[in-house]
Amino acid sequence: MPWRGPEYPGELPTLGYYALDWFAEMLIVPDGPAAGQPLVFTPEQAQFVLDFYAVDPRFEGPAIRGRALVNARRIRRAVLCRPKGHGKSPLLGALCLLETLGEVVLDGWDADGEPVARPWTSLGFKAKAQIVAVSEDQTTNTWDPLLEMARNGPVYDEYDIEPMETFVNVPRGRIEYTTSSAVSREGFRPVFAAMDQTESWVKSNGGLNLAASIRRNLAKVNGSSVETPNAWVPGLDSVAEKSHQAWQQQVEGRLKGDDGILFDHREAPPDTNPADRDSLMAGLRVAYGDSGDLNGGHVNLERILQDYWDPATDPGEARRFYLNQIAPATDAWSTPQEWAACADPTVVVPDSAEIVLFFDGSKSSDATALIGCDMETGHVFDAGVWEPDPGDLDDQVPVHEVDAAVARAFERWQPVAFFGDVREWESFVHTLWPERYGDRLLVMANPRGRNAGPVAWDMRSRTRDFTLAAETCHTEIEQRQFTHDGSSPVARHVANARRRPNRYGVSVGKESPRSPLKIDAAVCVIGARMVRRIVLTSPEWAKRTKKKTRTGRVYGF
Repeated sequence: MPWRGPEYPGELPTLGYYALDWFAEMLIVPDGPAAGQPLVFTPEQAQFVLDFYAVDPRFEGPAIRGRALVNARRIRRAVLCRPKGHGKSPLLGALCLLETLGEVVLDGWDADGEPVARPWTSLGFKAKAQIVAVSEDQTTNTWDPLLEMARNGPVYDEYDIEPMETFVNVPRGRIEYTTSSAVSREGFRPVFAAMDQTESWVKSNGGLNLAASIRRNLAKVNGSSVETPNAWVPGLDSVAEKSHQAWQQQVEGRLKGDDGILFDHREAPPDTNPADRDSLMAGLRVAYGDSGDLNGGHVNLERILQDYWDPATDPGEARRFYLNQIAPATDAWSTPQEWAACADPTVVVPDSAEIVLFFDGSKSSDATALIGCDMETGHVFDAGVWEPDPGDLDDQVPVHEVDAAVARAFERWQPVAFFGDVREWESFVHTLWPERYGDRLLVMANPRGRNAGPVAWDMRSRTRDFTLAAETCHTEIEQRQFTHDGSSPVARHVANARRRPNRYGVSVGKESPRSPLKIDAAVCVIGARMVRRIVLTSPEWAKRTKKKTRTGRVYGF
């Protein structure tokens, strides 16, 4: 019979309940005050296991069709990003043992519509698992607890295993740790790989090639992997950062293929103040979740707080390691925490509201964005962000979709100003959009001169104006003077923006001229806030507001 169906909204079938029972029955807590007791994970860790072992509810079985494996597990690779000392390593070790010994390949459904699975070895595969890192010190984080669980838990007597110092033999399989180069690992066929501290896997130490090799090998047998990084440093191009970028593409619907990436990241709230004891402790409590002692876990948060405040601790590293916050680049225009603190997705700009729009377009490899700002509240919202596929050299921004988004904005709201950068969209900003919408706009983008027009605002000749707008917008973000809708693409573009000083002040720019990291939506945020200020101080708006004062509506900066 098929799956029984969801018992609550969003439920998916999972082998995770079997996994949690197997852990408690076969494994022990490897160390600490609870050493030797059955391995029972916290609710937070258990939820990760349930998510990781989710399976396709449409699967009909069996696992083997002809000579091919049909692995119905939904997650190809997962990332569990938590602060130092959270307890990621015992979980990785437990997963290695489960994958090589337990029933983790969906084969069908029982009489009650619950998932039924088989071990890898029963399907003709050698059950191999790897613990991989770029240094031997990193591999011991997971290897030591794994050996303790394998040697002293019930799993040792239940299965025919041989826990040796550098490997564990299992029936028709093997668990090993390795720091070998990507070249020497090519061809190894694991069913599972644990990739530890991938925030430090970069090109210079072979980490990028190693990760690519592991994933190719896993693909040969429909295997899966779990990364356990701490918060990464943006711009280092680490494996953890690349995994986050891939997950963002999945969330934003830009990832070709399935939704096989699980990204489980917990960090302190963006308004955490490390200088304030109560605020810092509250932030640590959120970051450590169930593992913090104030939440019933094993991590002494008071000790973490003292280490955070230790003069020898670098403040940036403390944020990454203890609050699990993504540290901004040294030349970042705004931090992800500052931007996130301004988010309020509950705000909805009502239909027919007076708004302004700012457009920055490209028809080539760069992104295109259309950002709106509510005149009454100053709330910033995503009216459209388009990004060509970086893996497809022929992919371009869909011009008709962009044009349609502009039309929808004018149908739903009342734009009183619409500024659009000229480059690559000349026919739209000079002719098409002015003809359609020019007579509906209260304030013109370029009111005088030979290039006068209601929409065209050429950024190449407005360096001073845009620089001052960027500085003002940055101050507004720091002081939380406006809210935004929490758009994922816009947040990513704001995080990508870098400080670029010029003779007028500090503007924004890309990481490098050829960087694939887009900032166009950030440019439009600055532009939309600037356009609202221009409108609020314009004679045209002053005349209009005189008529509205009787309604009691008050507009401010």
